[in-house]
Amino acid sequence: MDTAALITDLAGRPPWGDGPPPFAPLGALMFCLLLIAAAAAAFVLIRRRGGGPPPWVSGPRPAPPEYEARRTLADRFARGDITVEEFMERASALNWNPGHDDGRK
Repeated sequence: MDTAALITDLAGRPPWGDGPPPFAPLGALMFCLLLIAAAAAAFVLIRRRGGGPPPWVSGPRPAPPEYEARRTLADRFARGDITVEEFMERASALNWNPGHDDGRK
């Protein structure tokens, strides 16, 4: 085989032969690990924020009306406008168990 034919033959094929390069499985593994790391970072950041609104939403969200009703009821009880029985009856109408954490901060 002459030199010109050898150079033409080698130029048409990759140097590693007919199969994939030896680093291809390692590259695919690193890509998968990168995707897993990005997903884990996004998960941790979302969990750390408390699952609130996205950062581009400005201003605080308004509280649901039942929180205002609970606060009004507690204020009336604290001022002595209603008795313990009335307070507990109205709190149960609001599905509120006073003294237990309702998940609001």
